[in-house]
Amino acid sequence: MREKSTTLYLGPQHPGITGNMMVKLQLEGDTIVKATTHVGYLHRAFEKLIERRNWMQTTTILCRFCVPEPDPPEAAFALAVEQIEGREVPERGKYLRSLVLELARLQSFMLWYAGQSGSTGLYTVGQWSVGDRNYVLDLFEELTGGRIYHMYIWPGGVRRDIPEGFEDKVLRTMDYIEKRIDDYDRMMFDSAIFQKRAQGVGIITKEKAMEWGVVGAPLRGCGIGHDVRKDNPYDAYDKLDFEMGIFEGGDVWARARVRQFEIRQTISMIRQLIQNLPSGDYLNKMPNPMKWTIPAGSAYGKVESVRGEFGFHVVSDGSDKPRRVHARGPAYVHGVSLLEDVLIGQNLADVSFIMNSLGVCPPEIER
Repeated sequence: MREKSTTLYLGPQHPGITGNMMVKLQLEGDTIVKATTHVGYLHRAFEKLIERRNWMQTTTILCRFCVPEPDPPEAAFALAVEQIEGREVPERGKYLRSLVLELARLQSFMLWYAGQSGSTGLYTVGQWSVGDRNYVLDLFEELTGGRIYHMYIWPGGVRRDIPEGFEDKVLRTMDYIEKRIDDYDRMMFDSAIFQKRAQGVGIITKEKAMEWGVVGAPLRGCGIGHDVRKDNPYDAYDKLDFEMGIFEGGDVWARARVRQFEIRQTISMIRQLIQNLPSGDYLNKMPNPMKWTIPAGSAYGKVESVRGEFGFHVVSDGSDKPRRVHARGPAYVHGVSLLEDVLIGQNLADVSFIMNSLGVCPPEIER
Protein backbone atom coordinates (compact mmCIF):
# COMPACT_ATOMS: atom_id res chain seq x y z
CA MET A 1 0.00 0.00 0.00
CA ARG A 2 1.35 3.43 -0.99
CA GLU A 3 2.14 5.76 1.89
CA LYS A 4 0.25 9.02 2.16
CA SER A 5 2.21 11.89 0.57
CA THR A 6 2.97 14.86 2.83
CA THR A 7 4.58 18.22 2.12
CA LEU A 8 6.81 19.58 4.88
CA TYR A 9 8.75 22.83 5.01
CA LEU A 10 11.96 22.40 7.01
CA GLY A 11 13.52 25.70 8.09
CA PRO A 12 14.45 28.47 8.35
CA GLN A 13 13.44 28.28 12.02
CA HIS A 14 14.77 24.72 12.38
CA PRO A 15 18.06 24.86 14.32
CA GLY A 16 19.56 22.13 12.15
CA ILE A 17 19.15 24.10 8.94
CA THR A 18 22.25 26.03 7.90
CA GLY A 19 21.35 29.73 7.93
CA ASN A 20 18.15 31.39 6.74
CA MET A 21 17.03 28.84 4.17
CA MET A 22 14.27 26.30 3.79
CA VAL A 23 13.93 22.92 2.14
CA LYS A 24 10.53 21.93 0.82
CA LEU A 25 10.18 18.18 1.29
CA GLN A 26 7.73 15.77 -0.28
CA LEU A 27 7.42 12.76 2.01
CA GLU A 28 5.93 9.30 1.86
CA GLY A 29 5.90 8.27 5.48
CA ASP A 30 9.21 9.64 6.74
CA THR A 31 11.05 8.97 3.47
CA ILE A 32 11.90 11.89 1.18
CA VAL A 33 10.73 11.52 -2.43
CA LYS A 34 11.39 15.11 -3.54
CA ALA A 35 13.36 18.06 -2.13
CA THR A 36 13.43 21.67 -3.28
CA THR A 37 15.76 24.31 -1.87
CA HIS A 38 14.32 27.76 -1.10
CA VAL A 39 16.95 30.29 -0.08
CA GLY A 40 14.48 33.14 0.35
CA TYR A 41 15.62 36.75 0.56
CA LEU A 42 18.69 36.67 2.73
CA HIS A 43 21.52 38.76 1.22
CA ARG A 44 20.81 39.85 -2.34
CA ALA A 45 22.81 41.45 -5.16
CA PHE A 46 26.26 41.33 -3.56
CA GLU A 47 27.95 41.20 -6.96
CA LYS A 48 26.08 44.27 -8.21
CA LEU A 49 26.70 46.14 -4.97
CA ILE A 50 30.44 45.55 -5.45
CA GLU A 51 30.24 46.88 -9.01
CA ARG A 52 28.84 50.17 -7.70
CA ARG A 53 31.63 50.82 -5.22
CA ASN A 54 35.25 51.76 -5.67
CA TRP A 55 37.93 49.12 -5.29
CA MET A 56 38.54 49.80 -1.61
CA GLN A 57 34.86 50.03 -0.63
CA THR A 58 34.25 46.49 -1.90
CA THR A 59 36.00 45.12 1.21
CA THR A 60 32.98 45.67 3.45
CA ILE A 61 30.76 43.53 1.18
CA LEU A 62 33.12 40.66 0.41
CA CYS A 63 33.09 39.23 3.93
CA ARG A 64 29.30 38.87 3.86
CA PHE A 65 29.22 36.15 1.20
CA CYS A 66 29.58 33.59 3.99
CA VAL A 67 29.28 34.76 7.59
CA PRO A 68 30.79 31.60 9.21
CA GLU A 69 33.92 31.97 7.04
CA PRO A 70 34.23 35.58 5.82
CA ASP A 71 37.94 35.69 4.94
CA PRO A 72 38.21 33.50 1.78
CA PRO A 73 36.10 35.95 -0.31
CA GLU A 74 38.44 38.76 0.71
CA ALA A 75 41.47 36.69 -0.32
CA ALA A 76 39.99 35.49 -3.64
CA PHE A 77 39.00 39.03 -4.66
CA ALA A 78 42.41 40.40 -3.67
CA LEU A 79 44.17 37.70 -5.73
CA ALA A 80 42.10 38.57 -8.80
CA VAL A 81 42.77 42.31 -8.45
CA GLU A 82 46.49 41.68 -7.95
CA GLN A 83 46.61 39.61 -11.14
CA ILE A 84 45.02 42.41 -13.15
CA GLU A 85 47.13 45.15 -11.61
CA GLY A 86 50.38 43.18 -11.40
CA ARG A 87 50.78 44.14 -7.74
CA GLU A 88 53.17 42.01 -5.69
CA VAL A 89 52.48 41.05 -2.08
CA PRO A 90 55.35 41.19 0.46
CA GLU A 91 56.34 37.85 1.97
CA ARG A 92 55.16 38.88 5.42
CA GLY A 93 51.81 39.87 3.94
CA LYS A 94 51.49 36.43 2.32
CA TYR A 95 52.17 34.67 5.63
CA LEU A 96 49.70 36.86 7.51
CA ARG A 97 47.04 36.21 4.88
CA SER A 98 47.55 32.46 5.14
CA LEU A 99 47.46 32.72 8.94
CA VAL A 100 44.10 34.50 8.86
CA LEU A 101 42.69 32.05 6.32
CA GLU A 102 43.69 29.06 8.45
CA LEU A 103 42.33 30.65 11.62
CA ALA A 104 39.08 31.19 9.73
CA ARG A 105 39.19 27.56 8.65
CA LEU A 106 39.74 26.45 12.25
CA GLN A 107 36.79 28.35 13.72
CA SER A 108 34.59 27.14 10.87
CA PHE A 109 35.57 23.53 11.61
CA MET A 110 34.50 24.10 15.21
CA LEU A 111 31.09 25.30 14.05
CA TRP A 112 30.88 22.17 11.91
CA TYR A 113 31.48 19.99 14.98
CA ALA A 114 28.53 21.70 16.62
CA GLY A 115 26.15 21.31 13.69
CA GLN A 116 27.14 17.74 12.85
CA SER A 117 26.98 16.48 16.42
CA GLY A 118 23.84 18.43 17.30
CA SER A 119 21.98 16.88 14.36
CA THR A 120 22.38 13.50 16.06
CA GLY A 121 21.52 14.71 19.57
CA LEU A 122 25.13 14.88 20.82
CA TYR A 123 24.68 18.43 22.07
CA THR A 124 27.59 18.38 24.50
CA VAL A 125 30.10 18.43 21.63
CA GLY A 126 28.46 21.52 20.17
CA GLN A 127 28.47 23.33 23.49
CA TRP A 128 32.16 22.57 23.90
CA SER A 129 33.23 23.48 20.37
CA VAL A 130 31.23 26.72 20.10
CA GLY A 131 32.55 27.79 23.49
CA ASP A 132 36.16 26.99 22.51
CA ARG A 133 35.66 28.73 19.16
CA ASN A 134 35.45 32.00 21.07
CA TYR A 135 39.17 31.74 21.82
CA VAL A 136 39.85 31.87 18.08
CA LEU A 137 37.46 34.80 17.71
CA ASP A 138 39.44 36.54 20.47
CA LEU A 139 42.50 36.29 18.22
CA PHE A 140 40.58 37.84 15.32
CA GLU A 141 39.34 40.65 17.54
CA GLU A 142 42.85 41.48 18.69
CA LEU A 143 44.24 41.35 15.15
CA THR A 144 41.49 43.00 13.12
CA GLY A 145 39.16 44.71 15.60
CA GLY A 146 36.25 42.43 14.66
CA ARG A 147 35.21 38.97 15.82
CA ILE A 148 33.21 37.95 12.73
CA TYR A 149 33.75 40.44 9.91
CA HIS A 150 37.44 41.25 9.61
CA MET A 151 38.03 43.22 6.37
CA TYR A 152 41.70 42.41 6.86
CA ILE A 153 42.91 41.07 3.50
CA TRP A 154 43.43 43.82 0.91
CA PRO A 155 44.96 43.84 -2.57
CA GLY A 156 48.68 44.15 -1.92
CA GLY A 157 48.73 42.46 1.48
CA VAL A 158 46.87 42.95 4.76
CA ARG A 159 45.43 45.94 6.59
CA ARG A 160 47.71 45.93 9.63
CA ASP A 161 50.57 44.03 11.22
CA ILE A 162 50.13 41.69 14.18
CA PRO A 163 50.23 43.26 17.67
CA GLU A 164 53.00 42.59 20.17
CA GLY A 165 52.75 39.17 21.82
CA PHE A 166 50.24 37.90 19.25
CA GLU A 167 52.41 34.97 18.13
CA ASP A 168 52.61 33.52 21.65
CA LYS A 169 48.88 33.91 22.15
CA VAL A 170 48.18 32.04 18.89
CA LEU A 171 50.47 29.17 19.86
CA ARG A 172 48.91 28.88 23.33
CA THR A 173 45.44 28.83 21.78
CA MET A 174 46.47 26.08 19.34
CA ASP A 175 47.83 23.97 22.21
CA TYR A 176 44.53 24.31 24.06
CA ILE A 177 42.28 23.58 21.08
CA GLU A 178 44.34 20.58 19.97
CA LYS A 179 43.75 18.95 23.35
CA ARG A 180 40.05 19.78 23.23
CA ILE A 181 39.66 18.19 19.79
CA ASP A 182 40.62 14.85 21.35
CA ASP A 183 37.61 15.25 23.67
CA TYR A 184 35.32 16.17 20.74
CA ASP A 185 36.39 13.08 18.84
CA ARG A 186 35.92 10.72 21.77
CA MET A 187 32.42 12.07 22.31
CA MET A 188 31.44 12.17 18.63
CA PHE A 189 33.46 9.79 16.42
CA ASP A 190 33.62 7.03 19.04
CA SER A 191 29.87 7.25 19.56
CA ALA A 192 27.91 4.27 18.20
CA ILE A 193 25.00 6.66 17.58
CA PHE A 194 27.06 8.94 15.36
CA GLN A 195 28.66 6.06 13.49
CA LYS A 196 25.31 4.40 12.75
CA ARG A 197 23.71 7.68 11.68
CA ALA A 198 26.64 8.74 9.46
CA GLN A 199 27.72 5.55 7.69
CA GLY A 200 25.93 4.87 4.42
CA VAL A 201 23.90 8.12 4.62
CA GLY A 202 23.91 10.88 2.00
CA ILE A 203 26.13 9.02 -0.44
CA ILE A 204 27.75 10.87 -3.38
CA THR A 205 29.40 8.68 -6.01
CA LYS A 206 32.70 9.70 -7.63
CA GLU A 207 30.98 10.03 -10.99
CA LYS A 208 28.27 12.34 -9.64
CA ALA A 209 30.83 14.37 -7.70
CA MET A 210 32.74 15.11 -10.91
CA GLU A 211 29.55 15.71 -12.91
CA TRP A 212 28.13 18.21 -10.40
CA GLY A 213 31.38 20.05 -9.68
CA VAL A 214 31.54 19.07 -6.02
CA VAL A 215 34.53 20.52 -4.13
CA GLY A 216 36.06 20.56 -0.66
CA ALA A 217 35.42 17.87 1.94
CA PRO A 218 32.48 16.33 0.01
CA LEU A 219 34.83 15.73 -2.96
CA ARG A 220 37.73 14.44 -0.87
CA GLY A 221 35.24 12.23 0.97
CA CYS A 222 34.60 10.52 -2.38
CA GLY A 223 38.28 9.59 -2.62
CA ILE A 224 39.18 12.40 -5.04
CA GLY A 225 42.09 14.61 -4.00
CA HIS A 226 41.62 18.26 -4.93
CA ASP A 227 42.63 21.26 -2.83
CA VAL A 228 43.42 24.68 -4.28
CA ARG A 229 46.12 25.16 -1.64
CA LYS A 230 47.93 22.12 -3.08
CA ASP A 231 47.01 22.28 -6.76
CA ASN A 232 47.32 26.06 -7.26
CA PRO A 233 49.24 27.40 -4.24
CA TYR A 234 48.75 31.03 -3.33
CA ASP A 235 50.11 33.31 -0.60
CA ALA A 236 52.39 31.18 1.66
CA TYR A 237 50.87 27.75 1.04
CA ASP A 238 53.77 26.59 -1.12
CA LYS A 239 55.99 27.00 1.97
CA LEU A 240 53.82 24.84 4.24
CA ASP A 241 53.93 21.12 4.94
CA PHE A 242 50.41 19.68 5.02
CA GLU A 243 48.30 16.87 3.57
CA MET A 244 44.79 16.55 2.21
CA GLY A 245 42.33 14.31 4.01
CA ILE A 246 41.14 11.79 1.40
CA PHE A 247 38.64 9.08 2.38
CA GLU A 248 36.48 6.66 0.43
CA GLY A 249 32.74 6.12 0.72
CA GLY A 250 31.15 9.43 -0.27
CA ASP A 251 28.81 9.36 2.75
CA VAL A 252 28.44 11.64 5.79
CA TRP A 253 30.94 9.49 7.68
CA ALA A 254 33.66 9.94 5.01
CA ARG A 255 33.09 13.70 4.90
CA ALA A 256 33.33 13.83 8.69
CA ARG A 257 36.60 11.89 8.62
CA VAL A 258 38.00 14.40 6.11
CA ARG A 259 37.26 17.29 8.45
CA GLN A 260 38.48 15.36 11.50
CA PHE A 261 41.83 14.92 9.75
CA GLU A 262 42.07 18.40 8.30
CA ILE A 263 41.38 20.35 11.49
CA ARG A 264 44.62 18.96 12.88
CA GLN A 265 46.40 19.84 9.66
CA THR A 266 45.11 23.40 10.05
CA ILE A 267 46.51 23.66 13.58
CA SER A 268 49.87 22.40 12.31
CA MET A 269 49.85 24.97 9.50
CA ILE A 270 49.04 27.81 11.90
CA ARG A 271 52.05 26.82 14.00
CA GLN A 272 54.27 26.72 10.91
CA LEU A 273 53.12 30.16 9.82
CA ILE A 274 53.80 31.68 13.24
CA GLN A 275 57.18 30.00 13.67
CA ASN A 276 58.40 30.98 10.18
CA LEU A 277 56.82 34.43 9.93
CA PRO A 278 59.26 36.64 8.00
CA SER A 279 60.04 40.23 8.86
CA GLY A 280 59.49 43.19 6.55
CA ASP A 281 56.50 44.95 5.05
CA TYR A 282 53.01 43.49 5.31
CA LEU A 283 51.41 45.67 2.59
CA ASN A 284 52.44 46.91 -0.85
CA LYS A 285 50.89 50.28 -0.34
CA MET A 286 48.36 51.51 -2.88
CA PRO A 287 47.64 55.06 -4.06
CA ASN A 288 44.90 57.21 -2.50
CA PRO A 289 42.16 54.58 -1.96
CA MET A 290 39.44 56.98 -3.11
CA LYS A 291 41.26 57.66 -6.40
CA TRP A 292 42.64 54.19 -6.96
CA THR A 293 42.12 52.80 -10.47
CA ILE A 294 42.90 49.32 -11.83
CA PRO A 295 44.11 48.79 -15.44
CA ALA A 296 41.64 47.24 -17.86
CA GLY A 297 41.68 43.45 -17.77
CA SER A 298 40.13 40.40 -16.17
CA ALA A 299 41.27 37.63 -13.82
CA TYR A 300 39.98 34.76 -11.72
CA GLY A 301 41.26 34.47 -8.17
CA LYS A 302 40.50 31.35 -6.17
CA VAL A 303 41.21 29.99 -2.70
CA GLU A 304 40.33 26.89 -0.70
CA SER A 305 37.65 27.72 1.85
CA VAL A 306 36.56 25.17 4.43
CA ARG A 307 33.66 24.40 2.08
CA GLY A 308 35.84 24.02 -1.01
CA GLU A 309 37.01 26.20 -3.88
CA PHE A 310 35.82 29.79 -3.71
CA GLY A 311 36.68 32.24 -6.47
CA PHE A 312 35.95 35.60 -8.04
CA HIS A 313 36.03 36.49 -11.72
CA VAL A 314 36.77 40.21 -11.76
CA VAL A 315 36.67 42.48 -14.83
CA SER A 316 38.12 46.00 -14.84
CA ASP A 317 37.56 48.69 -17.49
CA GLY A 318 40.31 50.90 -16.12
CA SER A 319 38.06 52.98 -13.86
CA ASP A 320 37.86 53.30 -10.09
CA LYS A 321 35.15 50.58 -9.86
CA PRO A 322 34.94 46.94 -10.99
CA ARG A 323 33.14 46.55 -14.32
CA ARG A 324 31.91 43.03 -13.55
CA VAL A 325 32.23 40.71 -10.57
CA HIS A 326 31.06 37.10 -10.39
CA ALA A 327 31.47 34.78 -7.40
CA ARG A 328 31.94 31.04 -7.78
CA GLY A 329 31.31 29.30 -4.47
CA PRO A 330 30.62 25.70 -3.45
CA ALA A 331 27.33 26.46 -1.69
CA TYR A 332 25.33 26.94 -4.89
CA VAL A 333 26.15 23.43 -6.12
CA HIS A 334 26.15 21.78 -2.69
CA GLY A 335 22.98 23.50 -1.44
CA VAL A 336 20.79 23.29 -4.53
CA SER A 337 21.49 20.66 -7.21
CA LEU A 338 23.47 18.31 -4.96
CA LEU A 339 21.30 18.58 -1.84
CA GLU A 340 18.05 18.16 -3.78
CA ASP A 341 19.35 14.95 -5.36
CA VAL A 342 21.11 13.42 -2.34
CA LEU A 343 18.07 13.86 -0.05
CA ILE A 344 15.85 11.65 -2.21
CA GLY A 345 15.34 8.32 -0.48
CA GLN A 346 16.75 9.58 2.82
CA ASN A 347 14.96 9.76 6.15
CA LEU A 348 13.42 13.01 7.33
CA ALA A 349 15.62 12.93 10.46
CA ASP A 350 18.77 13.10 8.32
CA VAL A 351 18.06 16.32 6.40
CA SER A 352 20.01 18.72 8.60
CA PHE A 353 22.64 16.04 9.19
CA ILE A 354 23.31 15.71 5.46
CA MET A 355 23.10 19.46 4.79
CA ASN A 356 25.69 20.21 7.45
CA SER A 357 28.03 17.61 5.96
CA LEU A 358 27.89 19.37 2.57
CA GLY A 359 28.93 22.78 3.89
CA VAL A 360 26.01 24.90 2.68
CA CYS A 361 26.20 28.68 3.21
CA PRO A 362 22.95 30.34 2.05
CA PRO A 363 24.20 33.95 1.54
CA GLU A 364 26.63 32.61 -1.05
CA ILE A 365 23.67 31.20 -3.00
CA GLU A 366 21.41 34.24 -2.61
CA ARG A 367 24.14 36.65 -3.61
